[in-house]
Amino acid sequence: MALHVPADRSTTIPDPAPGGASAGEQQVGSVVLVGGGPGDPDLLTVGGLRALREADVVLYDHLAPLACLAECRPDAVLIDVAKFPRGHQTGQDRINELLIEHARGGANVVRFKGGDPFVFGRGSEEWLACAEVGIPVRVIPGVSSSIAGPELAGIPVTHRGLTQQFTVVTGHVGPDHPATTVDWDALARFGGTIVILMGVKALPGISAGLIARGMDPHTPAAVVANAGLPGQAVIRGTLASLPEESTAAGVQPPALTIIGAVTALDLPLPD
Repeated sequence: MALHVPADRSTTIPDPAPGGASAGEQQVGSVVLVGGGPGDPDLLTVGGLRALREADVVLYDHLAPLACLAECRPDAVLIDVAKFPRGHQTGQDRINELLIEHARGGANVVRFKGGDPFVFGRGSEEWLACAEVGIPVRVIPGVSSSIAGPELAGIPVTHRGLTQQFTVVTGHVGPDHPATTVDWDALARFGGTIVILMGVKALPGISAGLIARGMDPHTPAAVVANAGLPGQAVIRGTLASLPEESTAAGVQPPALTIIGAVTALDLPLPD
């Protein structure tokens, strides 16, 4: 997979960054958790861009806007820590170790993520791992795909007269999976907008589970894939029909699902 990383940049896992302090100096660097937004480089915040430009080491995943890595210094070390299903995997424990190793070597380390670091991004786990060993950490929030994804597809998560509430849940596993901690019974009665992240594979089970728990099968629903990117696709239907329509359209991650009356608004998008 092409990652759009500058051609002469390292994407392997090196020893702690050159230029850091020697062991005798005991100088500790820092870690900045940067949310890159839903994928469009234009949606990276000014603070996030500044952090990339100042970084000695950047650990990035494949959902971050990778074109922004071109803004890093020529001597910055770029490390691919992506987690591809059935492909390249860097475990979370190893990512934590890399953050700590490079910061202990005196480097200013950026952990570059898609969306927002604290919305299903394991940013808090990385913060705690660093803080436990005395590494200074701060976070630069990113534009969460849970709001930006629907918005870029012309779907507001709230709309006066339709709904005054929305919720965001993970769809990594469906309602009847033993590992789920989502209160699907409450969601079926929620009445507001439901945004489901990471739910493409589980969408048939999510649809069936919500209907079985009392949600109207005719509730408007939509899937947005590659939000804000050139390949953006929006599939609209109902809670009952959306799984089949999504499959027929060939939807693949990254994608999110929106359930609720707002998906029927269909705000006109510019060509």
